[in-house]
Amino acid sequence: MLASASRKSATTKHPKAAKLEHGTSVDSAFLRIRDLIVQGRMAPGMWIVEGDLCEHLSLSRTPVRGALYLLQREGYIIEHRNGTKARMVVAPLTKEDAFELYPLIARIEGLAGRRAAALPDAERMPLAEQLRKINSQLAEIASDPSMQNTNIFDLDHEFHQLIVEAGSGQRLKALHRAIEPQTERYWRLYASSITHQLAYSVKEHDEIIAAMEAGDGERLEKALCANWEIGCQRLASVIDIFGERGSW
Repeated sequence: MLASASRKSATTKHPKAAKLEHGTSVDSAFLRIRDLIVQGRMAPGMWIVEGDLCEHLSLSRTPVRGALYLLQREGYIIEHRNGTKARMVVAPLTKEDAFELYPLIARIEGLAGRRAAALPDAERMPLAEQLRKINSQLAEIASDPSMQNTNIFDLDHEFHQLIVEAGSGQRLKALHRAIEPQTERYWRLYASSITHQLAYSVKEHDEIIAAMEAGDGERLEKALCANWEIGCQRLASVIDIFGERGSW
């Protein structure tokens, strides 16, 4: 009886464990599909074929379907109707959407910056030095056109992430994680047309660093918001030239 019971417990999953496993699969599918969308491997306007996704991710339909629901809720995927037919498609990149996303992340990072500015000198000054080193690399790239296909995004992302990590609690970080990948989509698809304006962003970063060094929370919040909002204006001018990706 004991041996039989032992074998049964080894092969039968507890309902809570099964539910947890399913939730983990959905979360994994969500992150993997989101990465495909953010990196442009699933292009704006692309039709979602559930079976193809399942095959690509080596997952069953249940977690993939759950992930697609979450992605739709967060705006990465939308339902596109054509007459009586409806298809799930990767959300297009539009000016309207950018004008909503960029001010949102600007305010989130602005709050993080205000809190980071209140850190003790022993923490704040080394942070400012890290930011200055990153911005110096960006300045070097801005001054040399032959380098403009290098890791601009990674450097800019690290610059902002340092401030978010230093000045955010768990709630603020969660909000930032939810919004930032959506802005990343714009950067990855339009960046090659904006890099010639990198010097302007470097100057905006200089103001952010100066405010950090001064420990001036209000100034730092304004500088971070300005960096994002002016960046949105630069993006909008490029969208006007090349069009909205994935629109019909």
